[in-house]
Amino acid sequence: MDHMIAEIQACQICADRFAATETGHAPRPVLRVSRTARILIAGQAPGMKVHHSGMPFTDPSGDRLRDWLGVDEALFYDQSRIAIVPMGFCFPGYRKGSDLPPPAICAKTWRQPVLDHLPDIRLTLLIGGYAQKWHLGTKAGVTETVQRWRDFLPAAIPLPHPSWRNTAWLKRNPWFEAELLPALRARVKDVIDDTDPA
Repeated sequence: MDHMIAEIQACQICADRFAATETGHAPRPVLRVSRTARILIAGQAPGMKVHHSGMPFTDPSGDRLRDWLGVDEALFYDQSRIAIVPMGFCFPGYRKGSDLPPPAICAKTWRQPVLDHLPDIRLTLLIGGYAQKWHLGTKAGVTETVQRWRDFLPAAIPLPHPSWRNTAWLKRNPWFEAELLPALRARVKDVIDDTDPA
């Protein structure tokens, strides 16, 4: 795994693509993995703040996600138990002030090799449409997929992105907080407790 992570960290596949964006930035892959991880967080791609910090979800979205999961920062960033592997490892840049989608070449090149090194995953949290389509093969939108969350238990739970931009979505879909979040927190706790040393 160390060799693969070193290869990912040195990846320059998207260097020209990123240089041509409004931010004109260089690749900086951000992921956290360990062969012992039991939970996989499959997100979209790092934002600008994460690009600068080099740590996933070091932004308000991360605060909301940790609240959804019922975990603190120490547990969230314990890669021996929680792997964080976005669909695109690098910040994709902006177009007209909005985040670009994760380049498909990233998942095509790296995703399956990374997953092959995570043999003990018991729960995959699929954040947003890109992760849901790749992992579930669904063609449905995020709302429809998240509404069907019970269909994917116990192995996976689809989630909307925890971005502040989705606050209105959360208000329109009160079942998410009332029904899905308690089940999510219970499932996360079950998996984590199962990894704790006796």
